[in-house]
Amino acid sequence: MKVDTRQLRNCLGHFATGVTVITTEVDGHPHGATVNSFTAVSLDPPLVLVSLDRRTKACGYLEDRPFTVNLLREPQDDVALHFAGKPRTEPVEWAHGEFGPRLPGSLAHVACSPWRSYDGGDHVLFLGRVEEFEFTGGDPLVFYLGEFRHLGTAFETVPWMESADCPSTLDFSWLRPVS
Repeated sequence: MKVDTRQLRNCLGHFATGVTVITTEVDGHPHGATVNSFTAVSLDPPLVLVSLDRRTKACGYLEDRPFTVNLLREPQDDVALHFAGKPRTEPVEWAHGEFGPRLPGSLAHVACSPWRSYDGGDHVLFLGRVEEFEFTGGDPLVFYLGEFRHLGTAFETVPWMESADCPSTLDFSWLRPVS
């Protein structure tokens, strides 16, 4: 069966994501790209993954360079649009850290050294080793069905806290190292 890529994109748009701007420095100049393909990979070692279209300049900029994942907060939709190719009129404010530029005012930032990159079809998957991070309170900028959205009211309880799969309630005492 041949997959209709437009319909696949429409289907995948039903998965709500946060909005990030990936930033790096090239020849002393900061660069960024809006990305919603971001995920945590591992806590030990601390790794995250971003996926970039291989045809973009940003994809070429990330190869073997430190980068920062800036998790945008509500209402930074103008920042997201700026780094998606719809520049705003006022200049971008930058903060400079040990692992490159970041965007002040973001909900969080995760600064990474390059770990590995992998072929992901028309994208490149970049894994970064988390070197430093910072987060603040607030609501994230959310993307769903091609539009920025707001979070609704939080649930009173976390649904998985009472399930058998809750990590904090699992008993791993049966697990022994192999000698």
